[in-house]
Amino acid sequence: MGSQVSMEVRGVHVVIIGRGFGGIMATSQLQTLNISFTLVDMKDSFHHNVAALRASWRAGLPKKTFIFYSKNLKNSFQQGMVVEIDLKNQTVLLEKGKALPFSHLILATGSTRFFPSKLSQVFSQQNALQAYDNMVKQVHCSQSIVVVGGGSAGVEMAAEIKTEYPEKEVTLIHSQMALADKEPLLCAWQEAKEILLQKGMHLLLSERVSNMAELPFNEYRECTSVQKDKGTEVATNLVIVCNGIKINSFAYHHEFDSGLASNGALRVNKYLQVEGYSHIYAISNCADVKEPKMAYHAGLHANIAVANIINFMKQRPFKAYKPGALTFLLAMRRNDGMGQINSSYVGLFMVRLAKSRDLFLSTWKTRRQSPSCRLVFQCGEEQVPAVGT
Repeated sequence: MGSQVSMEVRGVHVVIIGRGFGGIMATSQLQTLNISFTLVDMKDSFHHNVAALRASWRAGLPKKTFIFYSKNLKNSFQQGMVVEIDLKNQTVLLEKGKALPFSHLILATGSTRFFPSKLSQVFSQQNALQAYDNMVKQVHCSQSIVVVGGGSAGVEMAAEIKTEYPEKEVTLIHSQMALADKEPLLCAWQEAKEILLQKGMHLLLSERVSNMAELPFNEYRECTSVQKDKGTEVATNLVIVCNGIKINSFAYHHEFDSGLASNGALRVNKYLQVEGYSHIYAISNCADVKEPKMAYHAGLHANIAVANIINFMKQRPFKAYKPGALTFLLAMRRNDGMGQINSSYVGLFMVRLAKSRDLFLSTWKTRRQSPSCRLVFQCGEEQVPAVGT
C-alpha cells in the first residue's frame, strides 16, 4: 500500500460491516494507513474461528480465540445490529438509533454456520467462552460421537476428537463421496479419507441424516438415534453438525435486494464494488465471486477494497480482483493433515508447519494486540491472510 497516509481531512470515512477475516483485515489496513473508519459488529470480540473446532474439546483454548475489539480499535468500533443502510444519505443506522455516516462502505458480513464451527448468534465474549467450555464438557463425557458433514470443518472436527480420544467411537456422516469439499484434487480428498480411517473413524459417505430437525445438537444424551435416508440408524451420545453454511445477508438484503445472487451474496464487478455503487464494496463470503470461500481469499478481497478506496481518492485507476485458485490446509490434529495450494497437493510436513500445530494462534502476539495484523504470509506482491477453514 505504500507509506502511511491520512485522508480524514478530505472527508473520507469508511464503515466496515462485518466480523470475519475480510472485515478485520480491511480494518487492520485502514488503521495502519491512518484512514478514518468505523467497524460495526453485533459481537464485542473478534473470534479466531480457525481454532474453533479444537477449542470445542480442549479446555483452556477457547479464551485464546477471542480478543475484544475495544483493545485495539477503541472508538473506531461500534457494537450493534445494522437495521438499515441509507444509500441516499450514505448512512448506516444501528438498532438503538446510532447513525454512522460513510464516504465508503465495505460489506464483510461473512457467513453463518452451526456452533461450534462459528458463533452465528449474538454473544458477548463471556457468554461465548461459557458456550465453548460447556462444549468441552459434552465431548469429554460422550463415548460415542456423530459428526454430520464431511466438508473441511467436519473432517477437522472428527479428526481432532478421534486423535485426542482414540477410545471414543467417532462416526462421520457425509452426503457426498468426496471429503473436504468438492474442489480439491482427487488425491487430496482420498488422503483425507485414509487419515480418518487410520485413526479408526467410521465413515458413512453418500448418506444423509433424515431426522435432523429432531436431533439435539451439542448436548450429551444417554442415547440419541441418528436416522439415515437409507433406513439405518446410528446410536450416539453426542451430535455435532458441521454443515449448513449460509451467506449472512441480514444487514444488507433489503437495500440490495435486486443485486443479490440466489445464495444471498452481492453481485460485484471486477473491482469488488457492488453493482451500481462505486463507493460500496462487498468482500469475503458476501461477495458473489466464483471461488472457494475461505480466509485466504477474504484477505485478498480486503486488499483490493482498501487499495481501491485509496485509488479513488488519488484519482488513480482501480485495481481488479483476480479470483484465487483453491488453497487450503486441513489440520487433522496437531501433527497430522493435508492440503492443496493452487493445483499442487501439500503433504503433512507443510500443513503441520503452517497450520496444524497452533492454528495460527501464535500470530495474535503483535504489538497492537490485533488478531489480524500478523495473519499473513508473503505471496508475490500481496500480503494475504494465512489459510484457514
